[in-house]
Amino acid sequence: MNNLIRSTARCLRAGAAVYLPGRADGHASFSSARLLCAAAGVQKDLGEMVKKDKVVVFIKGTPAQPMCGFSNAVVQILRMHGVDDYAAYNVLDDQDLRQGVKEFSNWPTIPQVYFNGEFVGGCDILLQMHQNGDLVDELKKLGIHSALLNAEKESK
Repeated sequence: MNNLIRSTARCLRAGAAVYLPGRADGHASFSSARLLCAAAGVQKDLGEMVKKDKVVVFIKGTPAQPMCGFSNAVVQILRMHGVDDYAAYNVLDDQDLRQGVKEFSNWPTIPQVYFNGEFVGGCDILLQMHQNGDLVDELKKLGIHSALLNAEKESK
């Protein structure tokens, strides 16, 4: 609740409230300052953040020190494929980012993975893609050669 109050206050200071006339009961209403703020500021920033690099992850912690098992799994999967050049954002450092990315993707959990600005999914989706080979193909579309292909060639 405190996050909602802080977000609302921050948005109201920024003039983010918008009048919405014409409710069925005849009363005027104002749209949610939290949603408007997210749409106006955080959502715009997130849209730019996910497009900034080919691979972007929102995790708990950092790649060097993940703070949850699911974030660690995402980091390890990327590492196995030799993906070292990616943007990682620690959602534990910023509660607005943590909530904003969930609203941006309409996905309720962290970690979240993006390829070329497109939402891929969370840990479960990335793990499934890794297991069925789709991740190698998706990385190839990004111009990233999976290290697993090298390991496969060496074992033959």
